[in-house]
Amino acid sequence: MPLLLGNFIESRALRGGIMGLDNLLAVLLIPVIGAWSDRVRSPLGQRLPFIAVGMPAAALLFALLPLNQTRLVSLLALDIVFLLAMTLYRAPVIALMPDHTPEEKRSTANGIINLMGGIGGLLAFFVLAPLYDLNTSYPFMLGAVLLLLTFFFLFTVTDRHPPYTAPIGEGEEASNFTKLFSDIGSLRAPEHRQARFILLAIFLYSLGFGGLEAQFSTYATEGLGLSGGQAGLLLGFFSLAFVVMALPAGLIGSRIGKAPAMLLGLGALSVLFGLMFTFQLPAALRIFLILAGLSWALINVQAYPLVADMGDKTRIGFFTGMYYLFSMSASIIAPALMGLGMDLFGPSSLFVLAGLAMLLGCLSLWQGKRVQL
Repeated sequence: MPLLLGNFIESRALRGGIMGLDNLLAVLLIPVIGAWSDRVRSPLGQRLPFIAVGMPAAALLFALLPLNQTRLVSLLALDIVFLLAMTLYRAPVIALMPDHTPEEKRSTANGIINLMGGIGGLLAFFVLAPLYDLNTSYPFMLGAVLLLLTFFFLFTVTDRHPPYTAPIGEGEEASNFTKLFSDIGSLRAPEHRQARFILLAIFLYSLGFGGLEAQFSTYATEGLGLSGGQAGLLLGFFSLAFVVMALPAGLIGSRIGKAPAMLLGLGALSVLFGLMFTFQLPAALRIFLILAGLSWALINVQAYPLVADMGDKTRIGFFTGMYYLFSMSASIIAPALMGLGMDLFGPSSLFVLAGLAMLLGCLSLWQGKRVQL
């Protein structure tokens, strides 16, 4: 998409801002759609109506994106509608996991999800991306076909009335958005003190991770003198370690608990980022990034199941939306915030700032864990 926009827009910052539009839409709409899906009454159940509309529409629009290369207005309009279609099904499709999985198995289930997502990401880089050089439309068309196949699979195997959702009460209609704002307001209540600490922790560590991910290539090129390709390869060790650790991290969370596994990962990352600041050599960074990827899996695999557990059977969609609200809000501001810190204190301050965010997230999660319900 940045390459398509590059045909019309020279500014990298402006192209990046357009690419960030999906995070903004997610922050605004996913909590609403997630809570809405908790209250839908239909022959397809609660989540599938959103998936049945959003996924096929997103697939069609994705295939059409590279065909709009003559006018910027039509390309942007199509991109916005595509992002809206993606946003429509994102929270409902994620909520399918806790709908079908008991609490004690959700870390393992989310480990499998992260493993498959990591494999999908690797396939996107190594299979879909090279097709762009053969024909601009090929990766988009193949991606659209894969999304349609995913939809047909979900539509076929998904239980219309899964075992871990509560039945909708009489008179509770899908359009009852006042309940959404009531749910958001209820987070201020004393009984949701634990939820507030956990969501704050997610925001804080997402701030550190999002900033590091966005600014690492800048640090590597300006601070270490590496090329862009070398910087990407160095960060690739982090992603590879995460994929390898995704399933074991889920099993660890199921055995020792979700919050303890996250605390272990956050504590390890705080130390590792401090070591990266101290030993700024490519060989040392490669080792630290592998360890950081393993630690990040302990955090990321447990986070969503921990939040979903707070929603019991009646508000899984709502808390799915809250998870995205806090994590993606951090992702929106993290690159600029970390970039400002690097401007003021130098490129290597990236690790100090990311480590501080992880440490604060660890303290917030620890405080939430201490709250007795």
